[in-house]
Amino acid sequence: MIRLADILIKLLGGFWKVKSRINSTKLRAVKKLNMLVYYLYLNRNGSYIGHTSDFSTIPVLPHGIKGIFISGGAKIGKDCVIFQQVTIGSNTIPDSSSKGAPVIGDNCYIGAGAKIIGGIKIGNNCRIGANCVVTENVADNCVVVLPRPVVIQKDALNNRFYSYSQDGWIYYENGKKVMETDTENLNRLNEM
Repeated sequence: MIRLADILIKLLGGFWKVKSRINSTKLRAVKKLNMLVYYLYLNRNGSYIGHTSDFSTIPVLPHGIKGIFISGGAKIGKDCVIFQQVTIGSNTIPDSSSKGAPVIGDNCYIGAGAKIIGGIKIGNNCRIGANCVVTENVADNCVVVLPRPVVIQKDALNNRFYSYSQDGWIYYENGKKVMETDTENLNRLNEM
């Protein structure tokens, strides 16, 4: 079923047209209407692209807009490719050395799940690999990748998710609540 936000975005000329209209109109009512539709659409898609973010050209989004987060104030250059689950986020911690929003150069390729955080600059023609976390400047024509995963062999691990209820600590097993009775686990949980 098509939702209202999708219909309104289509009627108003598309997502990027609505974003442009927010930043270019002087008419307060038109701006508010466009912002309402814009943020409803983003919310419906599990995304956030601050209306004050700046794109030189419309980016290529191979998997659509879902799950992409770009803070207001971020600047994205021409012909960038941005995959799903990417975050281009501001750092607003007052005493941080990298306050502000990222500036991404032209012709950059940002892989799935990458996080680019803070007032840093990513140069032109860069490639940011999947799941990379970038918090430092990257020069032109660079590739940023993660090292190989490290596997640490352990004995059996307790990966239960515990929650505290009025009756004590519980976890779920086979879809049902189970009270934790193991004294060692209870001692660890009560230390939190």
